[in-house]
Amino acid sequence: MNSKSQDLYQQSIKYMPGGVNSPVRAFKAVGRNPVFIDHAKGDRIFDVDGNEYIDYVLSWGPNILGSAEEHVVEAVKKAVEKGLTYGAPTENELILAEIVQKLVPSMEMIRLVNSGTEATMSAIRAARGFTKKNKLIKFRGCYHGHSDGLLVQAGSGALTQNVPDSAGVPASCVKDTLVADYNDISSVEKLFEEFPDDIAAIIVEPVAANMGVVLPEKGFLQALRDITEKHDSLLIFDEVITGFRIAAGGAEEVFGVHPDLKTFGKIVGGGMPLAVYGGRRDIMECIAPDGPVYQAGTLSGNPIATTAGIETLKIIDEKKDEIYPVLEKRTKKLADHYRKCFDGIANVNQIGSLMSVFFTKRKVTNYEDAMSSDTKLFAKYFNFMLSHGIYVAPSQFEAMFLSVCHSDKDIQKTCDVVSEFFESMRK
Repeated sequence: MNSKSQDLYQQSIKYMPGGVNSPVRAFKAVGRNPVFIDHAKGDRIFDVDGNEYIDYVLSWGPNILGSAEEHVVEAVKKAVEKGLTYGAPTENELILAEIVQKLVPSMEMIRLVNSGTEATMSAIRAARGFTKKNKLIKFRGCYHGHSDGLLVQAGSGALTQNVPDSAGVPASCVKDTLVADYNDISSVEKLFEEFPDDIAAIIVEPVAANMGVVLPEKGFLQALRDITEKHDSLLIFDEVITGFRIAAGGAEEVFGVHPDLKTFGKIVGGGMPLAVYGGRRDIMECIAPDGPVYQAGTLSGNPIATTAGIETLKIIDEKKDEIYPVLEKRTKKLADHYRKCFDGIANVNQIGSLMSVFFTKRKVTNYEDAMSSDTKLFAKYFNFMLSHGIYVAPSQFEAMFLSVCHSDKDIQKTCDVVSEFFESMRK
């Protein structure tokens, strides 16, 4: 018997590529059609067929306070009544900028945009405009949005000549994009040896979270800081995922390494389309209208998104000493249970309220390690979890997220289902 989700999917494929508006939502990696969601509350998500799941996707990270947090929702309702967008400055933009700087003092100046892709693209443009250099280093397995210059197929090892990783991207768009290996500083050094005066910036996820969660090895981020300073290049932290997720002050607070520019998304908008790029004042003063680097957006800093962001960050600021230790404790409990069940079968990486289980025997420290994962086994795991009321990302190479709403009881239920899956594998 067809479910409502299946009926909606069959209708959707007539109007949208793959029936979805973002590829991973199609569930193709796990061998099934997607479930369509009706609503969410706290750490629960409900599909159109009335099924309830414990949610470890949380809209891919924004909902650190849980879905439909009452203070955020009430504030947004009031904002909506005043108008959706004006295309003109509002006090909200100033308030949000002030609270971002309070939590992350190195954000001396910021610019509000609408998406993580827009933030990273704009930060890179600012870096090139400031340094008057063209080349950029990114890392295999780190995703920085779908702008043309970042869609690069790295191949094996660090390549200085790249081909586009997407149809429709001319080779000329990626000719200045260099690719290194995450956690391998020697691959970065080789690129600087070849182009000592041409590299504008390094952009990196300080904790990689788009090939699954991969932590930086000790000294890696500091080495990036050192080599960029040596060559008068800039260091950009892409914290679209890690910003306000692994700590109130982001990766700088955790690792003690201070980049020149940062990008935030997801949590900074409280679940609404909003992102931020910013950092050093002298760099940001290159942005129009103060400087020659052009970037604009009709809906940038719109009053609805800024309202959601303000309310979310206010709660984080007020309760950070409570929120982050609890999230760390519960996420670690879950990660440790996965490790116990899947010892010798999978490896688990975790930091704060981010974690991933990789179905590989290899310790996962880079893209190559992550790609050794058994995606067929992951698909079996995903479908088992979903059928038992646990909603995790439908891809081996995505993160699990926890919110303040995930209770000890929810964690225990999830651990029990993980144990059931392990037992089913043994039969």
